[in-house]
Amino acid sequence: MTRPSPPFPEGQPKRFRSTVHGIVFAGRDRYVDGLAAGDPLRLVPDPPVQEAPEVWVHLESGEPIGHLPPDIAHWLWPWLAHGGIARARLLKVRGAEVPSWRRVLLEVSCGVQ
Repeated sequence: MTRPSPPFPEGQPKRFRSTVHGIVFAGRDRYVDGLAAGDPLRLVPDPPVQEAPEVWVHLESGEPIGHLPPDIAHWLWPWLAHGGIARARLLKVRGAEVPSWRRVLLEVSCGVQ
């Protein structure tokens, strides 16, 4: 039995585009060159014990590639942590000549199975 999704945060978009931050740390950038437009990605909320929990972006195989910007995580994390479901797909990947925080662009759809 599936449980109902929590109420979506009022005033926030159910579909939006976002860059992915933090890809240059911990060797996560090694996965970026293998990505292509249209690839599905998973969004994983930090455990609630974090002081400022983030929403992490993972490959379908499970490896983390970075996280959503803090201003998005601020409202999206609580919704995801309480059972909300969101899907992400890759829109664009740029080369290493672009600043890391602008290399990966994805589209997020909230409230979809």
